[in-house]
Amino acid sequence: METGTSPTARALRTLEILRTRPGTTAEQLAERLGVTDRAARRYVAILREAGIPVDSVRGPHGGYQLRRGTRLPPVSFTQSEALSLVMAVLDGRPAATDPGDLVGSALGKVIHALPEGIGRQAAALREHAAAAPDPSAAYADPAVTSALVDAIASRRRVVITYRSEAGNQWQAEVDPWAVVVRRARWYLLCHSHRVDAVRTYRVDRVLVAEESAVGFRMPEDLDPVTVLEENLGTGWAYPTRVLFDAPVERVIPWVGPSMGRLEPVGAAGEHCVLVGSTRNPAMYAQEWLAAVPFAFHVVGGTELRDAVANLASRLGAAVSEPASGAGQGWRQGAGGE
Repeated sequence: METGTSPTARALRTLEILRTRPGTTAEQLAERLGVTDRAARRYVAILREAGIPVDSVRGPHGGYQLRRGTRLPPVSFTQSEALSLVMAVLDGRPAATDPGDLVGSALGKVIHALPEGIGRQAAALREHAAAAPDPSAAYADPAVTSALVDAIASRRRVVITYRSEAGNQWQAEVDPWAVVVRRARWYLLCHSHRVDAVRTYRVDRVLVAEESAVGFRMPEDLDPVTVLEENLGTGWAYPTRVLFDAPVERVIPWVGPSMGRLEPVGAAGEHCVLVGSTRNPAMYAQEWLAAVPFAFHVVGGTELRDAVANLASRLGAAVSEPASGAGQGWRQGAGGE
C-alpha cells in the first residue's frame, strides 16, 4: 500500500485481509499493509475497539481470524478504491454520469452503499467530472454477453443471430472460445461451423445467443488475445501484400497483428512481407502503412495499391506550389517583420 494511506483505510484493509485470509499473522499483515508489526497489531486493536470480534490463535498455524459467525458488509472500499472505480466506469462509459443509464444506475447504488465520507467524495467525482460522449461507442447487451460467457464455461455450442455492419442478418452455430475486450470493443472468439473456420464477431452485433445441447472441446493452450489479434487481420474483403525493405525484427514493432502476418523474405532475411486483408484500404494506407518508418512496396491488393497512390498524390500536392492566385491571401499575411 502507498505510504500516504490513512489509518482508517488501513484498518478497513486489515478487515478485508482477515475476512479473505483467516489465520494471517501479524508479520504477514504488516507485510501486506506496508507497515511495522507493531502498527499491524494496532490496526487489529482498532477493529476490536469498533466491535468487530478478531480472535488470536496461538501455535505454528495460528494468527488473527474473525470469530466464527461474524457478519460483515459484503463489500468494503477504501477511498482510493472507490474513486478509482468511479474513474474507470466514466472512462469506459461516459453515459454513466446519467443516473438513467443502466451502468449509471448501478454505479449510483454502489456509491449510495459506501460509508458517508468515502461515498461523498465518490459522488462528487461522478457529479462534477465531465465525460465527453464517444460518437463511435458500441455497447454489448449484458444479457447476450452473459449467455455467451455461460456457454463458454459449460463448453456448449451457441446459435447466434448476427447483424453485420452492412445490415445483413444471419445465424451461425459456433463453438464459443472466449469473450475478449479490445479497445473498448467486446468480441466473441469462436469456431464458426457456418464457414468451418475461426471467426471473431462483435458482441454488440449479436442479437440473440441461444445455448445448444451440443458440447465442444476447447483448443489446448488457447491464448484468446493473441488469436483474436491474428484473426482480425484475416478474412476481410480486400487482400493485402506489402513488401518492406527491412528485416522482420525491425518492422515488427510497427506492425500490429490485425494488419496481417509478417514473414521474412530472401536467403538472409533482409526483407519481409506483410500478408493480410482489410475491409478499409484507405484506413490501412493512411493510418497503418504511413506510420511504418521503412520503405515499402504494395505487391498485392489492387484496392490497397489505389489507396496508397491516392494518399501519395494528396501528400505530394500538399508540398507543391499552390495554383496561381490560390495562395495569394496566405502569402500577403505571411512573414514576420
